[in-house]
Amino acid sequence: MKRIKITVAYDGTQYCGWQIQPRDLTVEQVLNERLSTFLKEEIRVIGASRTDAGVHALGNVAVFDTDSSIPPERICYALNTVLPEDIRIMDSREVAADFHPRYRDSQKTYQYHIQNRRFPDPTKARYAHLVTAPLDVEAMDRAGTYLVGTHDFTSFCASGTQAKSMVRTVTGLKVSTMAEPVRVYDLAWGIGQDITIEVRGTGFLYNMVRIIAGTLIRVGLGVYPPEHVEEILKARNRYAAGETAPAKGLFLKEILY
Repeated sequence: MKRIKITVAYDGTQYCGWQIQPRDLTVEQVLNERLSTFLKEEIRVIGASRTDAGVHALGNVAVFDTDSSIPPERICYALNTVLPEDIRIMDSREVAADFHPRYRDSQKTYQYHIQNRRFPDPTKARYAHLVTAPLDVEAMDRAGTYLVGTHDFTSFCASGTQAKSMVRTVTGLKVSTMAEPVRVYDLAWGIGQDITIEVRGTGFLYNMVRIIAGTLIRVGLGVYPPEHVEEILKARNRYAAGETAPAKGLFLKEILY
């Protein structure tokens, strides 16, 4: 018996999150079923991050135990031939038998993508949140600096969490943009922008990144100044922060152990 660590990328649009649900299709369910059929043994994967419905991943991590004689580094190639095209194994390798993807020290990096334009680019509509009013990216980036460090993030946690502590450490937060050439139909409005909020930390609360995104969008719209984010933190009240941004803009970029 050996333990295999896999790095999983997926388009979360058609799935009700990562974790197995009684009636809805999930990424974990698909992996269990396809691995079990392919390896001809019962497989149950253990995931590092239980992403929500509609959330995407470029580098989620999972492990499973197997008696297969297939070389660990070849499992990704073999498994990708039987997976749906919206799930792919980017890497596979053997790890220690006691390696657990959720209980090892790690840093996770999330990205939240925003289309800032009058109308959505249909090729990005499934992967970015549309904001039609101009956003001040510089103000959003300044606001994000108040979230870096170890804080009580109660204001940035959705109800229903099972976390025993609201204290988390954000090790980096950057808001950046890629300006596009002005199109004729946007001349009266301004330059369209693709905005990325990238957040890195050692752990996150339920919907924390999406609430951070919703709060920074408010700053970008001028609803309140960047400095107000510090007051939101101190309030320790979910109602003090912005809305929870839609799931489709969120990507789990990578997990580093």
